[in-house]
Amino acid sequence: MEWTGLNELREKYLEFFESKGHLRLPSFSLVPQGDKSLLLINAGMAPLKKYFTGELTPPRTRVTTCQKCIRTPDIERVGKTARHGTYFEMLGNFSFGDYFKHEAISWAWEFCTSVLEMPADKLYISVYTDDDEAYDIWTKEIGVEPSHMVRLGKEDNFWEHGAGPCGPCSEIYYDRGEKYGCGKPDCKVGCDCDRYVEFWNLVFTQFENDGNNNYTRLKSCNIDTGMGLERLACISQGVDNLFEVDTVQNIMKHVMRVAGVKYHENDKSDVSLRVITDHIRSTTFMIGDGVMPSNEGRGYVLRRLLRRAARHGRLLGIERPFLSEICDTVINENKSAYPNLVEKRDFIVRVIKNEEESFSKTIDAGLLLLSEMTKKTEGGVLSGADAFKLSDTYGFPIDLTKEILAEKDMTVDEDEFERLIKEQRERSRNARKDAGADAWKNAGVATKGLPKTDFVGYGDTKAEGCKVISVIVGGERGDYAENGADAAVVLDKTSFYAESGGQIGDRGIITDGDSVFEVTSTGKTNDGVFLHYGSVISGEGIAVGATVNTEVDENRRKATERNHTAAHLLQAALRKVLGTHVEQAGQLVTPETVRFDFTHFSALTKDEIDEVENLVNAEIMKAEAVNTDEMPIDEAKKLGAMALFGEKYGDVVRVVKAGDFSVELCGGTHVDNSGKLGLFKIVSESSVAAGVRRIEGVTGFGVMEYIKNENKKIENTAKALKLPNVGELEQRAAAVMNEIKQKDKEIETLSAKLSEIKAAEFMNNAEEFGGIKLITAVLGTAAPDEMRSMCDKAKESGDNVVIVIGAKNDKGTVNFAAACAKEAVKKGVNAGMIVRKIATIAGGNGGGRPDSAMAGGKDASKLQEAMDAVKETVKEMLK
Repeated sequence: MEWTGLNELREKYLEFFESKGHLRLPSFSLVPQGDKSLLLINAGMAPLKKYFTGELTPPRTRVTTCQKCIRTPDIERVGKTARHGTYFEMLGNFSFGDYFKHEAISWAWEFCTSVLEMPADKLYISVYTDDDEAYDIWTKEIGVEPSHMVRLGKEDNFWEHGAGPCGPCSEIYYDRGEKYGCGKPDCKVGCDCDRYVEFWNLVFTQFENDGNNNYTRLKSCNIDTGMGLERLACISQGVDNLFEVDTVQNIMKHVMRVAGVKYHENDKSDVSLRVITDHIRSTTFMIGDGVMPSNEGRGYVLRRLLRRAARHGRLLGIERPFLSEICDTVINENKSAYPNLVEKRDFIVRVIKNEEESFSKTIDAGLLLLSEMTKKTEGGVLSGADAFKLSDTYGFPIDLTKEILAEKDMTVDEDEFERLIKEQRERSRNARKDAGADAWKNAGVATKGLPKTDFVGYGDTKAEGCKVISVIVGGERGDYAENGADAAVVLDKTSFYAESGGQIGDRGIITDGDSVFEVTSTGKTNDGVFLHYGSVISGEGIAVGATVNTEVDENRRKATERNHTAAHLLQAALRKVLGTHVEQAGQLVTPETVRFDFTHFSALTKDEIDEVENLVNAEIMKAEAVNTDEMPIDEAKKLGAMALFGEKYGDVVRVVKAGDFSVELCGGTHVDNSGKLGLFKIVSESSVAAGVRRIEGVTGFGVMEYIKNENKKIENTAKALKLPNVGELEQRAAAVMNEIKQKDKEIETLSAKLSEIKAAEFMNNAEEFGGIKLITAVLGTAAPDEMRSMCDKAKESGDNVVIVIGAKNDKGTVNFAAACAKEAVKKGVNAGMIVRKIATIAGGNGGGRPDSAMAGGKDASKLQEAMDAVKETVKEMLK
């Protein structure tokens, strides 16, 4: 068998199965589309599930892919062994009711022995214990020696997950030789040693499990195979593990150059090299697929990987941010198969650099604090409160804290940590719920088998002669929707746009003579069946088989179209002003507004907002044609067409081109001329998540409404300032601000005089001992600045003065202020230590310099008790 590089192996596999009539599909995104059961794609068949279940029709009955995958259950073990990794690629060939065992087995053997030229005597096969059919194909048709065949039980060679499709498996193993074996006389396939490596799993989906382990034969059987690309490369290249495969090793070599260390010279540095190499592969691909660092979900996985890699960089002696440099090698090693990494290179580098720089600001302080915490921890269990502080203040993911503790044979109180997280975190949910949302839950079932709806509403908002295909009431198919009934109506064709691509669905009416069905929202299933949600508002009702007319609310549609075209112009303007790293991260287009989320790292300045707004309005004023054309996706990409967030595209796509300013792939509805937008106004710019900004804007009549509302605010402000007209507003506002400033100065002067008077009063109650004068005072309510001023004035009255003041504040908690004059400090009295100690009595903390300090406490009822402890605290310092 010849040495073959990983990239060449991938191409050989895909080309081979293309020659067997398979459609080669590109790798799906690591972010699951329409599958909330997965955080990240973790297997080759995961993105194809709906083809196997029949929810979607596959583009061809034979498909082959090389799928990017992320698996994270054992992140803490990555690096500690050379076997574990979070990122890998899965080769797969799939049959959806087409070929079955004979072809799957024959082609697998052909690829291994003829294409890769693996020695037949090195290959071993396992089959399910009862699968005589597969056993006979391997031995009688392929010619595998029975001595190279193994029958294994359900645990090893039967694929199932509860109720649903399932079936036996057949796995192909490679014998690496005796030197990798355990030396036992019965060493064979299934042994835990490293001699026999399983590298290809053929799953024969032929049964249906009813959930009670009763199996019936499927009418249409499927094939699902999976082969780890890196594992195959290990065999082909004769190396021991994935970190020694050519492309992965090149990444590690870059890390070694930066760190100035070598692999296989030191066990500890080897762990760090493997961690960084694996994690930078995962994070580069995750960011390339739109995942952004955050504290939840897949964003948390990304942050956890990046920060773990950064910490291991520190262990290797790399004191500066460096991961963004390494990702260039990841991109270079994978650019032939994943050209999108090259396209998004600047963005990926910037995300990694931003996250690493953010963590580098706190990592050293956090590591030092954790070290101090562990020294004070008894029983080997770090408190959840300490772990929470590391997470909340220093950005340490709990998993990183656990890993560092494990190196010291310690653990953490995770229950307490989770309780504190729940108390602190207000989870934001972006999901919108609208009328008809509940009906979507069963839409896939209720509409199964229905034909795809023909959308005829691009050019017209009305359609005649539409046939009612189905009426869904209460999630079930029916024949009729009577007057007053809530239902979802399915037509063979419609002028109603169904919500997708961020554009909200149309509203309007469906009529059948005197019967009127009011459509309140329009959605569609994954199979393209449009659902018109609403109710019969007049007449007898709507029946299956009836011929009806559709009429969309035209004013609402036109307003939506203006805002959708504005979204395209906005994205183009943002890329011109901010840079090409800007990509759409979500959008919502309604008749009222356009909400556009995009990738960027900082708030836009006023000048940037003005420039973007002006660019969009300049295009509107040009009144250029907005053209839509259908073309092959490759041709669209050559035009530079931008793709919409989360959308899937076929071989032929719809391209929307607004003059020479914007080109996007889009299935939504648009104006036919940019001038019809009237005007565009940005009404807000805000943060959605780390690295994601949001702009909300309005067009047309929305701008007029915005101007009216702003004018109303101005009029009300003028009225509040008792001005006869708004023309004097600016001058009057400036005058009011000057008056306020003057009043503030007067208040400050009076407060200073009051502080002097109170400080003088305090001196009358001073206690003298140990060569110092101690002043303590409990005030009713006072602001921190006022307390600090009093302390400073009292300190000026003598070199040996120590003053401590306690007071409640307007938040219902307490504050403490202390000051020590020069001679008092020399005698050992420390203001910071005083307030820190007494604040703990009131459930707080704080500190400061020896001569001046502030602290806070949560329990106001403990104010007097805390102040009573001042004298003893000072006496201890004088000893």
